[in-house]
This record gives sequence, structure tokens and C-alpha cells, in this order.
Amino acid sequence: MENLYNILGVAPNASTDDIKKQYRSLAMRYHPDRNGESGAEARFNSIQQAYEVLADAKRRAEYNQKFNDRIVLDPEAEAHELWRSVFKFNGVDIPPEEH
Repeated sequence: MENLYNILGVAPNASTDDIKKQYRSLAMRYHPDRNGESGAEARFNSIQQAYEVLADAKRRAEYNQKFNDRIVLDPEAEAHELWRSVFKFNGVDIPPEEH
């Protein structure tokens, strides 16, 4: 399950206004009409999907419940992925961990 909070770069306790501000910032940066980089359209679509879930209180509560109830099979890999998303959000690409 993809972490929608990581996609938007917000904390799980972020307010709806914070989510909206971050969405607008990322949407402007990755919109296919403004960003010609490869992968910008896919990134924009994932940002849009994350926003649709997190901006709606009911869908956000359902997502939080599912996300918190999942079984983490590899906590070390999940922690590494969380750090990768933080660095990627700030423009630093860390290679995926190899097993």
C-alpha cells in the first residue's frame, strides 16, 4: 500500500488546509503542461489521487484505518522507503535498498 502522506509530503496529522497548500504547490510543479521531465505526468497523477483521498474527511479516515491496520512484513525496508520519500521530496534521489 502506497503511503499517500509521503506522496504529498505532509504529516499524517496535517490539517486539510496544509494538505491543500501542499497539493497546489506540487500540482503546479509537476503538471504535465509545466513540467517536461519524464515521469512528471505519472507523479502528477499520483499527487492528484493522494489529494482526492486525503482532502475528503471520510475517505481519509478510511485510508488511515486501512493503513494503520496493515501488517508490515519488512519494517527496515519500510523505514528506508519513508526516508527515500523524504529525500526525494527535497530533490535528492536515494537508490532503492537491494535485498
